Amino acid sequence: MGRDLSALFDPVSVAVVGASDDPAKYGHAIAAQALRADGRRPVHLVNRRGGTVLGRAAAHSLSALGEPVDLAVVSVPAAAFEETVDEALRCGARAIVAITAGFAETGGEGRDRQLAVAERVRAAGAVMVGPNCLGLADNTTDLFLASDAFTPGGVALLSQSGNLALELQLRFRPHGLGFSRFVSLGNQADVTLVDLLTDCARHEGTRAIAVYAEDFADGRAFAEAAAGAGKPVVLLTGGRGDASARSARSHTGALTTPAEVVSAACRDAGVELVATPRELTVAMAALSASRRAAGRRVAVLTDGGGHGVVAADAVEAAGLDVPELSEPTRERLREALWAPSAVANPVDLAGMGEQDPDSYARTVAALLAAEEVDAVLLTGYFGGYAADDGGLGAGGTALADGERQAARLIAARHRATAKPLVVQSMYPASPSCRTLAEAGVPVFAATEDAARALAATAPTAHHTGVPSLPPPAAPLRACGYLHTRRALEAAGLAFPAAREVHDETEALAVTEEFDGPYVLKALHLLHKSDEGGVALGLAGPDELRAAFREMHTRLAAPAYSVEAMADLTDGMELIVGVHRDPRFGPVAMVGLGGVLAEALHDVAFALAPVSADRALRLLRGLRTAAVLDGVRGRPPVDIAAAAAAIETITAFAAAHPEIAETEVNPLLVRPHGVLALDSRAVLA
Repeated sequence: MGRDLSALFDPVSVAVVGASDDPAKYGHAIAAQALRADGRRPVHLVNRRGGTVLGRAAAHSLSALGEPVDLAVVSVPAAAFEETVDEALRCGARAIVAITAGFAETGGEGRDRQLAVAERVRAAGAVMVGPNCLGLADNTTDLFLASDAFTPGGVALLSQSGNLALELQLRFRPHGLGFSRFVSLGNQADVTLVDLLTDCARHEGTRAIAVYAEDFADGRAFAEAAAGAGKPVVLLTGGRGDASARSARSHTGALTTPAEVVSAACRDAGVELVATPRELTVAMAALSASRRAAGRRVAVLTDGGGHGVVAADAVEAAGLDVPELSEPTRERLREALWAPSAVANPVDLAGMGEQDPDSYARTVAALLAAEEVDAVLLTGYFGGYAADDGGLGAGGTALADGERQAARLIAARHRATAKPLVVQSMYPASPSCRTLAEAGVPVFAATEDAARALAATAPTAHHTGVPSLPPPAAPLRACGYLHTRRALEAAGLAFPAAREVHDETEALAVTEEFDGPYVLKALHLLHKSDEGGVALGLAGPDELRAAFREMHTRLAAPAYSVEAMADLTDGMELIVGVHRDPRFGPVAMVGLGGVLAEALHDVAFALAPVSADRALRLLRGLRTAAVLDGVRGRPPVDIAAAAAAIETITAFAAAHPEIAETEVNPLLVRPHGVLALDSRAVLA
């Protein structure tokens, strides 16, 4: 169910502590906003000097009000913060919005103070947003406790940046988007992003949720909450650079960056991940219309060949398809259009729009009705005739009137279907385009924005939900090669026969136990191949003896492993790893492996553990997936066995929180079955 945040968003009464007449102080802006809804609930102003603020009598303390306060906004100097919060709790506050800064963001001492305050708030049964936040607003309850007003609408914005919220306000406006709620996250000492996301998911006035977060206290909990929200969630996040890979000790650690982790979590949870405020606006304009495409097939409609070609390229670059239309659909289009029109896809009116503006509406209707079409993109000049507003004389006026009528017909057709329709226009602010926008059709000036909007509405095979973590297994006490190998073998992963040896005599004794050829490995190296700690294809005792002497002279390892060499004929080498992210927990990586794993960088990520079905989709999504099915006379490999091995490895790693990185590289996938040829683990 989540925490009860009703006192945050619909309090019985509000007090602004630190209210001021000084426009330079934040307490002034919040007090002015709070008073906008004075008729909805009592709003009290508190200033330590008393007197009047904004023409209203101000109490010198919360206690002096003489009545309970449900929600207290605290905008006071840091030195007075704890005392003010304690007073608010004594006065019955169930919610606190802590504007005051100077806590965890300043270092250890500030973090300790923040923690202590949060504990007292929770002990009192109250909730607190912040500290170091910029307030909140709820347009559905007339609660205005931020410095700026937000246009009402259906989007809840949860943000670590106030300025970004103001930019989104400006970008949303042309698309008819507004806000149900705005919350500045601050330091999240008590109420977290996950708490707020969960509450907004059940808020009737919210249709979609936008998030700007620079970090996640509990990224996996965020992904779980977003996956279960039942509403579109769009995430804009920063700090996804590659710096963390510099300290990695395995291929998995080196290849797993914060960007890949966040992307994997969003794909699994069904969160739309964006990189800029503009892209967030585009995705939200598409998703807040509550239309999802059944597939990825897009029909492009234009009245000029150039726009059609550019739009088709943009749609395909966005990961969608622009297939040729079926012959029955083409025939219907030929009946509705004139001979010069192209009807394959893109559909080009070829100037017919100037002769008959209604041809736009007829064509849109035919494309939306076509079974082989999942979404439609109208691109180019539409909107230009009405934008001219009769500047072309009587004929221009007739065209403008016809286009406006066509816009009304397109809007009606759009309302009658569940398929997404997106428009790119050279004249997005024209009367015709405004008619479409008011009917819920997203309209954009840029072709790439229209394509990105359609991509946001398309289904994705990657949205599988956030996997549950298994119960912790008995922890590993050591993570050497043989320790890790034995643990993985016990979990069900197959390895070649192997024996640990310490000298030449023990190494030669292995040849009596199983046949060659043999592999010799030095056991003190994490990256054995990189440092000459692996000798392959040793045919018999003599070659094994020579290899042992050479390697021991050079490396002087305390122990070695002698192993049966696997038959590499017709096999493919994969890498399977799990990196434990501090925010999102275990994250699996699957890709082409062997000594070229980092050079090839053909890998896919998902939250672990990964089921066999999910593993199959990850493998099929690799750039080089075709080689798994056999090329140039090589037989296909056993992908089902590879997927089962991935499930085993990732389940093992997810059950061992003491392991920071687990890796099997290479995992040899053969036409029949798999064999793990090397493994490693790094304890946290």
